[in-house]
Amino acid sequence: MRTIVFTVHEQPSPPADRIERAERLEFIRDGFSPFAAAIPPLWMAMNRLWIALLIYLLVSTGLSLALATMGVDKTLIGLINLAANIVIGFEASSLQRWTLGRRDWSEIGTVVGRNRSECERRFFDGWLIGQPVLRRSTMMAAPAITGGPGTGGVRDLPFDSTPDSQEPDATISPRRSLWRRLLRR
Repeated sequence: MRTIVFTVHEQPSPPADRIERAERLEFIRDGFSPFAAAIPPLWMAMNRLWIALLIYLLVSTGLSLALATMGVDKTLIGLINLAANIVIGFEASSLQRWTLGRRDWSEIGTVVGRNRSECERRFFDGWLIGQPVLRRSTMMAAPAITGGPGTGGVRDLPFDSTPDSQEPDATISPRRSLWRRLLRR
C-alpha cells in the first residue's frame, strides 16, 4: 500500500470561521516532485517561489558560465545541471515550506493517507473538534428586500443562503466542496 504524507500550514491571523479558515489551509505533499525536477524554473514560478527561482537562475547560470570558461565539456555541464534539477525535485516540498515559513505561516499538522482526498478527510476529522462553529446567519448581513408595496417583500436570496442548507454551492470547485461537506457536519 502506497502512502502519501502532507504537512498542513496555516496563514498568520486566520479567520475565525472554520470554513474560511479551512479553505485557506495549505497542504504540502512531502516527497519527490517529478515536475520540479524536470522543469524547475516553471515549477517555481507556478508555485510563486520567487526567491527560490531567482537563486536557482543565478546559481545555475553562474555555475554553467564558470564551468564553460574553465573549459569543462558541455556534456559534463549538462550532467551537473541534471543532478541539480534532481536535487530540486527531492527538495521541492522543503522549498514550499521554507517560503511559507518566511511569510509567517505555521505548520499545524502532518497527515498520512493513500491520496490527497483521504489525507484531507483525516486531517479535518481531527481538526474540526477544536474549531468554533459560526453560523452563516451571524456572519452575513441581512439580505436585501426587493419589490415595491404590495409585493410582500420578496427576498432576493442566493441558492445556498440558509444556514441549515445541505445543498452544495454550485460556484465551489470540487476540491473545495469536499471541505465544505466535511465542515458542515
